[in-house]
Amino acid sequence: MRPEPGQVLHFSEDPTITRFVPHVAATAQQPEAYVWAVDHGRSPDYWFPRQCPRAMAWTVPGTTAEDRDRIVGAGCGERVHAVEYGWLEAIRTARLFAYRFPAAPFAPFGSHAHVAVEPVEPLGPPEPVGDLFELHAGAGIQLRVLPNLWSFWDAVTASSLRFSGIRLHNARPR
Repeated sequence: MRPEPGQVLHFSEDPTITRFVPHVAATAQQPEAYVWAVDHGRSPDYWFPRQCPRAMAWTVPGTTAEDRDRIVGAGCGERVHAVEYGWLEAIRTARLFAYRFPAAPFAPFGSHAHVAVEPVEPLGPPEPVGDLFELHAGAGIQLRVLPNLWSFWDAVTASSLRFSGIRLHNARPR
């Protein structure tokens, strides 16, 4: 489930949204109001229930073979997403939807998102994302399940891989 050229996506468990209005998210680190979306490359970061903590890592041109083998695993592809055991049922039963938007009203925000400062309407009805495990498998993304995310996160952030952590405040304590 990724956007087509000229589009960005917003993932939600709410299939009833007809108009997205900029707002300041409760977890925002900036005071500006935005509508948030992601592009093709960062869509997999959001193939989870909203509150699910996840640590993700993927190879980039500067990634060392040692780091790839240590973090992702030898012969295990180029990307790994890690979650905690306590979230497996939520991932299995989540009903996630993708909203498609034209990319034009959105501007890049950091290295991970796109934001609009004006209200936007989806290009059509939200699309059910389907089975989140199958989505990962079909994209060749390793989904790793751990008792606790923190040792993995510490190894990832000290490596040469690119990484992202979302909702880590919902992870089990260190």
